Amino acid sequence: MNLNLTKPICFFDLETTGINISKDRIVEISILKVYPDGKQESKTWLVNPEIPIPAEVTAIHGISDEDVADKPTFKELAKEINTVIKDSDLGGFNSNRFDIPLLAEEMLRADIDFDMKNRLAVDVQTIFHKMEQRTLSAAYKFYCDKDLTGAHSAEADTNATFEVLKAQLEKYDSLQNDTKFLAEFSSRKKFADFAGFIIYNKKNEECFSFGKHKNKRVVDVLNDEPGYFGWLLNADFPLYTKKVLTAIKLRAFNNKLD
Repeated sequence: MNLNLTKPICFFDLETTGINISKDRIVEISILKVYPDGKQESKTWLVNPEIPIPAEVTAIHGISDEDVADKPTFKELAKEINTVIKDSDLGGFNSNRFDIPLLAEEMLRADIDFDMKNRLAVDVQTIFHKMEQRTLSAAYKFYCDKDLTGAHSAEADTNATFEVLKAQLEKYDSLQNDTKFLAEFSSRKKFADFAGFIIYNKKNEECFSFGKHKNKRVVDVLNDEPGYFGWLLNADFPLYTKKVLTAIKLRAFNNKLD
């Protein structure tokens, strides 16, 4: 089955130094770009994260400090990677909660403005969990009747994710072969940022999801407590969250001038 696409979609997977969106770094990225006509292109990069890879993490994905010592940094690869994905929607396995947020952080650190305003995100894990509640290896076995050899290598996981999505579309009549539908179906709560610190209320207004200002409108908090904005920018929040907060503050300022 070919996916019904109106624009390319890039399935991708990251291997990293850990699971902290703000602090950890990419050590491998694999992208499978699928075009509306069915054509596919794939590319995998090993990346020097410029920080040590913990031994317990190497034990999972098999990539050590020695493996990436002579590889380019993400900043050196960022333009090339952005060229591949900039015209595309994105797909992955747990990508909405991990891979996309971490990729955004790396792009912003490399001075490339990254956002999701003009692209959709299809999270195959969310579709799987809504339907069957399993891991990627189990999903691959369940939907494709294959054993996932090379699990936790970015390329194997990326290709398996693409195959699982096609098998899901074959299996479930309720799933539409349409990227917009799949993006909406695989989304969870509606966040203004990737990390979930800023959520939308029923009126589609940005609100804080944490701390003493939980569920309060961001514009109200920043207006009533100006110092809170400075604290947020200096605290250990993801760069993309800070970007969203800055945009909200600037929008509020411009609205006052109108």
